[in-house]
Amino acid sequence: MDLQQRINAFIKLGEFLNQFQQIDSIKNDTVEANDLFFDGFKHQLKLAEESNGWFTKKNIAFSLRNWADALTKSNINRWLSNYNIAVKTPNTVAIIMAGNIPLVGFHDFLCVLISGHNVLVKQSSNDKHLLPFLAKYLEVVEPDFKGKITFTEEKLENFDAVIATGSDNTARYFEYYFKNKPSIIRKNRNSVAVLTGNETKAQLEALSDDIFRYYGLGCRNVSKLFVPKAYNFEAFFNAVYKWHEIIHESKYANNYDYNKAVYLMSEFNMLENGFLMIKEDQSYASPIATLFYEYYDNSDELQLKLEAESDKIQCIVTDGIKDTEVEFGKTQHPKLWNYADNVDTVDFLLKT
Repeated sequence: MDLQQRINAFIKLGEFLNQFQQIDSIKNDTVEANDLFFDGFKHQLKLAEESNGWFTKKNIAFSLRNWADALTKSNINRWLSNYNIAVKTPNTVAIIMAGNIPLVGFHDFLCVLISGHNVLVKQSSNDKHLLPFLAKYLEVVEPDFKGKITFTEEKLENFDAVIATGSDNTARYFEYYFKNKPSIIRKNRNSVAVLTGNETKAQLEALSDDIFRYYGLGCRNVSKLFVPKAYNFEAFFNAVYKWHEIIHESKYANNYDYNKAVYLMSEFNMLENGFLMIKEDQSYASPIATLFYEYYDNSDELQLKLEAESDKIQCIVTDGIKDTEVEFGKTQHPKLWNYADNVDTVDFLLKT
């Protein structure tokens, strides 16, 4: 199977996913193999929602819409134009996936297959319904994928390299267990926003999407703000009000109530608006329904701090401060060439 065959298969997968980018899916009879897969995937979406309370219809549809938008001919060709992909003898690459947001491990899955390798997938129990079904779709629209995709719930065996995503604790285990294999090991990371006080209402409203999408469970979700001294949070609270309905979702509300009780009993100082608490804290990882903030004196010192602690940060949302900054509202819209932890997965795979 050559590279163009693989590209064509993923373009067809993007066309298939495009039908599910809204809560109410719309069938497109021109999509290849649709009669075989459309109704079946609707069932898998239902199973995914039932098995994980964080995987709401809105969040699943949002994830599928992003992947449908990404898997186009122009996007894939632009992405791969930076590489010379000519794998002659494929290796087997194991992927240990997280399960915090829907299809969070899909990019690694895509990278392994598009680079010409075989993939051995160990999924999280929190996100186990969608990807195997999409893999079957790939095997039907491109039969040469058969035998190249394996899912397992057992101990990983017979692989040549590994991509593993987990917490800081599991990463230490991964680093020891896979010390003799080429590997990408990912740890906990969070995203931050640097505010100056000059942001527009539209920018702050967009920032609220970076905070609340997926309930803040993703590493690309903003969990902390850096604000100048004497920053007035009134404009921020007014802008994030667009997400106030989130408090009516039970799992989020339970976390809000629990964390608020903990803060009150501990007599922590905090601000809150009925669905979000913000608390001054030097940590990067904030609990659900909580956003941490930290004051800064000048942007130069802050940049040095962010560079020194870059291993804890996935995205930096701001306007005109960092060369690698992410635009407000765009953290959950990564491009194919935006790699987790800034580690080029395709380059790693081509050298494996």
